[in-house]
Amino acid sequence: MDQLLRRLDEFQQRHRVPAFLLGVVKKYGDDRGGQLAVLLAYYGFLSLLPLMLLLSTVLGFVLQGQPDAQHAVVNSALADFPIIGDQLRQNVHSLHGSALAVIVGGLGLLYGAQGIAQVLQFTMAQVWNVPQAQRPGWWARLARGLLLFVVLGLGLVVSTGAAALVGGTLGGPAARVGAVVLSLVVNTGLYLMCFRVLTPRQIPLRDLVPGCLVAGPAWTVLQTFGGLLVAHQLRHATAVYGFFATVIGLLSWLYLAAQLTVYAAEANAVRARRLWPRALLQPPLTRADEQVLTDLVQQEQRRPEQEIDVRFRADVAGGDGASAGPDAKTDLVKESEQDSEKGAPS
Repeated sequence: MDQLLRRLDEFQQRHRVPAFLLGVVKKYGDDRGGQLAVLLAYYGFLSLLPLMLLLSTVLGFVLQGQPDAQHAVVNSALADFPIIGDQLRQNVHSLHGSALAVIVGGLGLLYGAQGIAQVLQFTMAQVWNVPQAQRPGWWARLARGLLLFVVLGLGLVVSTGAAALVGGTLGGPAARVGAVVLSLVVNTGLYLMCFRVLTPRQIPLRDLVPGCLVAGPAWTVLQTFGGLLVAHQLRHATAVYGFFATVIGLLSWLYLAAQLTVYAAEANAVRARRLWPRALLQPPLTRADEQVLTDLVQQEQRRPEQEIDVRFRADVAGGDGASAGPDAKTDLVKESEQDSEKGAPS
């Protein structure tokens, strides 16, 4: 088995595509991408649905007296949540009682929706291994969160107008094909705009494009078939179990969307920093392995005056990860004593 894995490791390291894909998967694990996706799904469940209701309600006021436009806005806003879209559409106009109620409710919804914005910014900082000392403060993150909501609102308006334009100018199969193509373009552009808002400024825009080119079409597929799959699995559920199954199905769908987002960000980071090839079996470590491990340690820098130095030893046995020689521990002790004599903390 070890020989087989070694051969497989040599093969993937020699070929660009499998090496890149393995680099993305390994960095996803190194950054605890699964935990980040769980956090995004949780806060998305609590925050993103009220945010969509707020956006559609505000636009409903803006488009007052235009029932056709309101209907199109509501359908496009809630189409991103196909599993419970019908229930949300039935209650989307509940905030239309008075302007004061909408303002108070909107402020509460925005406050709650900041949870997903904060977690998204934290996720991007973790993916790009930005040191803690260089990450923006609370007020800057709050401003970025509000800007994210503006971007989502603009994306909603653009998608609604574009869908209406395609439906009015085309008909039959051409309209369906045009709607799919338009959805791909809008979703890709929306991903890029959101990534730019959420990702720290030191990351250039060009490094965010490749992952968005994959995430946009994948998100469109998830929108189209994710809800159909869950609905197919839940169609025989009873009224009581169907309620719980719907919640579980929605959380599962949000988790898939969160995983897609994190993987897209990881692909951008791996490509921009050339974090491949990675080794399947370690040691030895590749250059990309050492770079990722170094970044993981240095991102824990909490203060500007704090310095973190990472070094890799060559005296490690190949296979079991144990120390190669009896003097390895002694060498570390000598290093510590020399640092203490120089006045540095051991």
